[in-house]
Formats: sequence, C-alpha cells, structure tokens
Amino acid sequence: MKDLDINFPLDKFEKLIIDIGWSSLDDWFNFWNNQKNILSIDQFWNHKVNDDWIWGLALPLLSQGYKYHNNFSDRKIIGISALPGTGKTTLGKWLEAISFKLNFKIAVISIDDFYLPSDEMKLAIKNNPWSVSRGFPGSHSVKLMYDKLLDWKTNGELNVPVFDKSLRNGLGDRSHWRSDYPDLLIIEGWFLGIKPLSIGINDEYIKSSNLSPHESAYRFKIQKNLNEYLKVWSLIDNIWHLKPLKFEYMNIWKSNQEKEMFLKKGNALQDEKLFNFLRMLNVSIPQKSFDIINSFALFLIDQERKLVEAGLNL
Repeated sequence: MKDLDINFPLDKFEKLIIDIGWSSLDDWFNFWNNQKNILSIDQFWNHKVNDDWIWGLALPLLSQGYKYHNNFSDRKIIGISALPGTGKTTLGKWLEAISFKLNFKIAVISIDDFYLPSDEMKLAIKNNPWSVSRGFPGSHSVKLMYDKLLDWKTNGELNVPVFDKSLRNGLGDRSHWRSDYPDLLIIEGWFLGIKPLSIGINDEYIKSSNLSPHESAYRFKIQKNLNEYLKVWSLIDNIWHLKPLKFEYMNIWKSNQEKEMFLKKGNALQDEKLFNFLRMLNVSIPQKSFDIINSFALFLIDQERKLVEAGLNL
C-alpha cells in the first residue's frame, strides 16, 4: 500500500483486516489488487474520492461482506452509522454494484426509508421545536423496520419501502417498495446504534445551557423514543462508525448535499428550513451519545472527509 495516498496509521488498520479474516495486510492488499479488472473502481467513484476511502473504508467493508458470505450460513446485517453528508449513500451504491462482480449480492437500505407515511408523520413530529418534517428518533416506523429486517434474516426476502426526500416539495414521502433477495444486508443511518443515555448522564447532557426550554423538554422525549430502536439495533451483527473529528463538519457536508439535490431534483432544504434541520441534527441527540456507539470498526474523518484513523473500535 506504499504507493497509495493514505495517511492513517496502518498498524490499527492491519488489526481490522486481520480480524475480518485475512492473515496480514499484505495478503489482503494483494488479494484486492489482483481484482482491479473485476472491481472497476473508477467506474463508480469520481475523481474526488481518494485512495483512503477506497482502500481504507470501501474495500474493508466489502471484505467483511465477502467473508460473511463465504464463511457463514446465516444471513448477516452490517450497520453504517454516519452523520448526514458523510458520503455513505455513494458508498452504498458502490457496494451494491461491485458485489455482483464477486458473485454475491449486497443490498443497502437506510433507516430513512422507514420514515412514517405523511399522515402519521404529521402527528409524530407535531410541535417539535425545530419545525422540521422528519429526521429525529420517533419519526420512523420502527416496528416495520424491525419486522422487515427479521423477515429477511428468516427467509431471505427483503421487502422494504423507499423514501424520496424530494417529494412533497422537499418534505419527503415514500415513493415505492423494493423487493429483493440479497445475500448480505447493509443498513445505514445518522443515529444508527445510538442508545438512550442512563439517568444520571441523561440529566446532565440533556439540560444543556445551549438549549431552549422547549428543546430540553423534547430531548427527553427523543431519549424515550430511542428505546424503541434498540430491538432494531439488536438485529445488526456489527456497526461501522464513520465519525468526524468535529461534529460541526456535518453542517458543511449536509448543506452541500442539499445544494446538490436541488440541482438534480429541483427540491431540497434551503434557507430557514435547512437552518432548522441542521439545528435539529446538532441538538436533538446529545453529542456525547455519538462517542459511545458500540461499533465494531471506527473511522475518523477530517473536514475534507479524509480518513485520519481506521481500525477496530477497541
């Protein structure tokens, strides 16, 4: 890997690769380097994606899926926990496309796909302090999410809704249902793996001086909502956590993401709606909660979304 533009420490990274199932980092690198004609990496990634994302994140994630498929008879679910705008959607598309060339099928879905239908959503988000139309724990059909993941683990059939954020003038809604029979399932989300804080910590971090009284009260409601998601997290075999060095990087990434969506689809969060949505992302869940996600692998990302650390979350 000497000729690659990679700046994260390789000692921690090698431990991850060995834990996944390779004898050494060199053995792993040679395996994938010999697959270049199959992978056609450039076909799925534009020039902005660096070696560190391909070799430090995408291929290790694909490697675990590959090992799961070849070494286990039961169906596995991998979770990707990453803040909005990180790049997990692009990563997911690449993983789906490339798995075909390795003779197994990956399906990538999002917890966003399980947002409540519009009528139910109006009730669920009523009077939230940010006036947002979705996004926080409590705005999803959690039972449906659990049932659909369990169905796939049990019988191999994936039948899930697909959410389109551009519908209803940017409010979003379910656009259709997806039926599939993947070998491996990946689910991603911005608060995937987050658990409610314990009582003592809860009080300390939820009653922040930076919050309005309405926000503080609503934070307690969201903490209660998080309990419903725990049964979904229990179905995930392991979580890969993409974490920015500073939480506020997400504001830049999400703003850019909405600009791109507006250019592509003509609808996106803008101005006050974008400001309110970013406020919700920043304060609806105490930021401490993102420091204690029980993940299998941890990837630290700088403001330019370059990997500065990649390895097991020890």
